[in-house]
Amino acid sequence: MTQLEQARREIVSPQMRIVAEKEGLDPELVRRGVADGSIVIPANVNHQGLDPCGIGKGLRTKVNANIGTSPDFGDIETEVQKLQVCIDARADTVMDLSTGGDITAIRRAILDKCPLPLGTVPIYQAAVAAIEKHGAIVTMTADEMFAAIEEHARDGVDFLTVHCGVNQKTIDRLKGDRRLTDVVSRGGSFLIGWILHHGRENPLYEQYDRLLEIAREFDATLSLGDGLRPGSLADASDRAQFEELLTIGELVDRARQAGVQVIVEGPGHVPLNQIEANVQIQKRVCKGAPFYVLGPLVTDVAAGHDHITAAIGGAVAAAAGADFLCYVTPSEHLALPDADEVREGVIGARIAAHAGDIVKGIKGAWDWDYQMSTARKRLDWDSQLKLALDPQKAAQIHARQPTGGGGCSMCGNYCAMELVSEYLGYPKKQC
Repeated sequence: MTQLEQARREIVSPQMRIVAEKEGLDPELVRRGVADGSIVIPANVNHQGLDPCGIGKGLRTKVNANIGTSPDFGDIETEVQKLQVCIDARADTVMDLSTGGDITAIRRAILDKCPLPLGTVPIYQAAVAAIEKHGAIVTMTADEMFAAIEEHARDGVDFLTVHCGVNQKTIDRLKGDRRLTDVVSRGGSFLIGWILHHGRENPLYEQYDRLLEIAREFDATLSLGDGLRPGSLADASDRAQFEELLTIGELVDRARQAGVQVIVEGPGHVPLNQIEANVQIQKRVCKGAPFYVLGPLVTDVAAGHDHITAAIGGAVAAAAGADFLCYVTPSEHLALPDADEVREGVIGARIAAHAGDIVKGIKGAWDWDYQMSTARKRLDWDSQLKLALDPQKAAQIHARQPTGGGGCSMCGNYCAMELVSEYLGYPKKQC
């Protein structure tokens, strides 16, 4: 039985108990969330050594990190190194988006060393194979698409991004909107090209029940991809985006009826003042399904610094109810990220997620900040460095310059907290 089916039968699975322990919650609360679809636990039955995590309502906002090769660069060793960076930086999940090299071997090497839930976009591999076999992406057959999906699920992939909401109706809406950046989703573009070339419906939409059978067999969570997500502020919140979302909402219902866990992917490039509305609309249309956002990026001009752009948008989205943030690295829009940029992306997204958790009242979020402030007041540097979200970088910076005072080298002997404590007769620092 899938996690969803067990939850509906009032069975608390081992994975549910692990999630509850991590979150400091009653396992029954987690079970009820899984049963109503507001929580998912991506846990493919074939993923050996998986340390499960929960995503959804009432849980800590989770962070995903994308790794994977491109046709221009990347190999197994590099991607395994990036995986370890993700683990060390405390990402909650990882996605392998490889489109170059031996995609199957890369995925299996990552899975072999990955204790985190792993996601993929199987249509990438189907498209690459079609080019190699026939010379064009549009030559993919429906059977080849589903074969790729089944291979990924059978290997142990925990969540699968599938662009089922890209159908003939949404393409008609896209044509009418005359977008500035058209389509920026690779998976979405592959399927749009296929639909227009063949004059037929998207097989992932038309044969959705076939997809659900695969997902249910391996308890692979479906991540319903936003193939029409906006790629610029000018395209945010347009009719094409919401046309696809309405279709996805219907597919969420069908997945739940089939006993398949499902999350919904969201934008994209969105102005700051539209983020909350986007989250609320998604939650309404998709009946509380966990919401997975890319950023969102709140400006188009921050090339080289888009991890900051995404962290700003991610914090607003998380505070508004988004459950799952996909990191963005400094190399977004520019190049394939290296290991250092992967780390920066994870840390930026974790900051955004935690900022949102404080607003949402997630258990333990406020306490973490209170403990840090207490350590700062006491000038307890050991505790401050241990409590830092990124202890490694905090320690490097603190040790960079010596100081004669009890504070840091920013103020030296003129540390405001140290001076006021002395004037008010407080005890000396405790470090």
